Amino acid sequence: MGLTYGYDIYLPPRNVARALTDLAELAPPPRGKPSLELTLPGGDQLVLPFTSDFKSEPVDCSTSGTLELDTSIMFDVDDAVREYGETHGRDTEEDGRLQIGYVYLTIRFESFLHPRYASLEFWAATSAMSRMFARSARVREVFTGLTAASGGVCCLFDTGDGGPEQVCWLNGETTQELVSGPRFPDRRTLVATWPDPDR
Repeated sequence: MGLTYGYDIYLPPRNVARALTDLAELAPPPRGKPSLELTLPGGDQLVLPFTSDFKSEPVDCSTSGTLELDTSIMFDVDDAVREYGETHGRDTEEDGRLQIGYVYLTIRFESFLHPRYASLEFWAATSAMSRMFARSARVREVFTGLTAASGGVCCLFDTGDGGPEQVCWLNGETTQELVSGPRFPDRRTLVATWPDPDR
């Protein structure tokens, strides 16, 4: 069993369309790949440069609780990203970024932690990518930046093995706190700091 590290973003459900639009801006140039037409709960319609279950057929999740996407994301290069690229034969683009994919994304329109918040759960496809997620400040900046831009309240780094998550972004500020640490002894105390999602 390999490592499956990831970043989880929590945001009001009405902000999911904005988050996906912002995520699309982080995708590599399309280079002839087909786009995915998507209908979200509430009726928002988007065209994204990703696939769902590796298919490009239109997806209507207006009555669904979850959505699976296969994404590819451009990351600025630091030592961890550079090492990953060199090991896997990936070249840095002219703008200094490196394409990483697939990064799998599960969207839950009612998150496990708070049913009135949605979650975007990004997870690495391989152990090597997981280790890069853990080591790279640039990768973390992409996910905390996406949280901020989409009006999210929280971003967690999750090792997926039942260990404590690390809080990377909370209510407008970057942070480094462990769930099970002194400030947040459990998830309930973390969620209690989130504002009312309907405000």
